[in-house]
Amino acid sequence: MSYTSFEFLIFFPVVFLVYWLLCRKSKTLQNVWIVCASLFFYGWCDWRFMGLLLVSAFSTYLAGLWMEKEDTNDKKRWLISFGSIVLNLGILFFFKYYNFFVQAFADAFTLFGKELSVSTLNIILPIGISFYTFSALSYSIDVYRRRVNTTKDILAYLAYVLFFPSLLSGPISRAAKQLPQYLEKREFRYAEAVNACKIILWGGA
Repeated sequence: MSYTSFEFLIFFPVVFLVYWLLCRKSKTLQNVWIVCASLFFYGWCDWRFMGLLLVSAFSTYLAGLWMEKEDTNDKKRWLISFGSIVLNLGILFFFKYYNFFVQAFADAFTLFGKELSVSTLNIILPIGISFYTFSALSYSIDVYRRRVNTTKDILAYLAYVLFFPSLLSGPISRAAKQLPQYLEKREFRYAEAVNACKIILWGGA
């Protein structure tokens, strides 16, 4: 489901109306709906990589909790943050660059008259992996730098990482700026809603 598809033209108004008509009285309901809608949206695009999306989200969330537990131990906090970065960037680089480096390695041998037989995995690049990986990592990095407080609200955190309008094509958000919005109930503002619709229409024109 792309942002310019007919399916999205149906999906978005449904999500918008349910969010403001049925979920507006509760922050928890608002976040639950965002998470469910975002998972449906991503699964519609390619359900095979939903596991990677959740690994990125939960690994950084747990890293934040762990760093809070080790609040007075800067060395352990650094190791936890570093481990979160290695895990998530490792997954990202594997899917983005594995075939490239394997083929480049084989091609390098041909410069010396050697033929190296290699087989690549023809790995499919998961959609949106760069955007959700860096959004999730910004949280664990900001927690390590003490720029944002650790959150125990898993629904708010998942809503932040999985937020479907930015899941596939960004922009990459910073936890310190966007996460606090999910930690409190949102109120409907008519003027802002109208302006947002105008921007969407102008962007698609």
